[in-house]
Amino acid sequence: MEIKSCENHIGHALDMFVGNEKDFPIMEKLEEAEKLSTKCDYCEEQAEYIVGNK
Repeated sequence: MEIKSCENHIGHALDMFVGNEKDFPIMEKLEEAEKLSTKCDYCEEQAEYIVGNK
């Protein structure tokens, strides 16, 4: 599972990951180049983080 999140939705993304995966997430900040083409999964803002288990 991988969730892309903006600054406003990072708490929700972490909660959703733990609820679905029953595991601790890994939160990584996106590189500047990746931010330009990546949208938040919960709104239209630019994603700042990826929450996953890789």
